[in-house]
Amino acid sequence: MSDVTIVGGGPAGLSAALFTAKNGLDATVFDTDKTWMHKAHLFNYLGIESIDGTEYMEKAREQADEYGVTQHLETAVTSIEQDDDGFQITTDNGDHHATYVVLATGADRDSAEQLGCEFTDSGTVSVNLSMETSIENAYATGAMVRDQEWQAVISAGDGGAAALDILSKEKGEHFHDFDTPADAD
Repeated sequence: MSDVTIVGGGPAGLSAALFTAKNGLDATVFDTDKTWMHKAHLFNYLGIESIDGTEYMEKAREQADEYGVTQHLETAVTSIEQDDDGFQITTDNGDHHATYVVLATGADRDSAEQLGCEFTDSGTVSVNLSMETSIENAYATGAMVRDQEWQAVISAGDGGAAALDILSKEKGEHFHDFDTPADAD
């Protein structure tokens, strides 16, 4: 069992995984590696002058690895069900259980529909400002919650927002992931 299971390993999913793992939660990512990032080149990502999308993904995965994120590449999630203790996640390689689930599957909203999340009139997954869906402890991010704003930097922010809400719930108070230069020593 993990604290947080993330379905999708693009910018939103890896951001959620990084924030939660960095702050002591067990984070697991299931990803089929079909992210749009493989077709992208980033010139508009703050702090990055220019980087190929595939190279960006490699660096993001390495950073997540450094914080202990468990990554299951090329592993599809076939179903997600809510139970009394969280969520039962079935993959093509077996079952997994988590307290929280973050859906980060781009514009593919099938997992949110299967879970029973509410949708907006425009067909996107309905979320609050912290990216939580109508299902408690289930979050949706990126293109699944946005009609047209499909930018990697926005998706990464959505993943961070979901992670901070999860961390706030776990710590019992509003949590900020704010590091100082002394933390880098």
